[in-house]
Amino acid sequence: MTEQLYEKYDVKREHRVLYAPSAKGFAVVDVPPLRFLAIDGHGDPNTSVSYTQAVEALFGVAYAVKFASKRGLGRDFAVAPLEGLWWADDRAAFVTRDTGAWNWTMLVNQPDWIDERAVADAVEATRAKAAKAKADPNPALDLLRLERLDEGASVQILHVGSYDDEAPTLARLHDEWMPQHGLTFNGPHHEVYLNDARRTAPEKLRAVLRQPVRPV
Repeated sequence: MTEQLYEKYDVKREHRVLYAPSAKGFAVVDVPPLRFLAIDGHGDPNTSVSYTQAVEALFGVAYAVKFASKRGLGRDFAVAPLEGLWWADDRAAFVTRDTGAWNWTMLVNQPDWIDERAVADAVEATRAKAAKAKADPNPALDLLRLERLDEGASVQILHVGSYDDEAPTLARLHDEWMPQHGLTFNGPHHEVYLNDARRTAPEKLRAVLRQPVRPV
């Protein structure tokens, strides 16, 4: 039996302040550089086929990376939750829920030791698994990349409930809290989905709402 040389990595434990915020009020946090599997897209996440394909590709590759790392390096990690960067030509599109105007980059965090070669190998393993099962190839695999994000100072809060009910909190953040604290936008809106929307009642959904900021 191979000896486990490393403690299992879990980004939610290592960066607890980023993944377990309070729902009671906005807080400023310093987000360190982190690396993610990433796929870009556009449109309503509730109806877009490309969104569904992106999420499936991200998690398929994330698990392939995990298993290869555990097998080849003796380093295991918990697959991280889905995250997303969201932006639009008009920021009001998020408050008005104009979902057709949304651009997105969906993300799954990766440990520092995972490199581009490991990701490329995992993409090919995911393709091969689908082919063996005689499943249709996922075109989102061609779009997947390893990306480093360095967001720095950000304001965040925990949202509990349906994602469609985020608008009042975002309006309060954008139109009241940030101006009152002399802050403005410094990157796309960032969300972290702490449970699986497919298996969770809407009123029990939990998501971190995060906005990178800078002084005005």
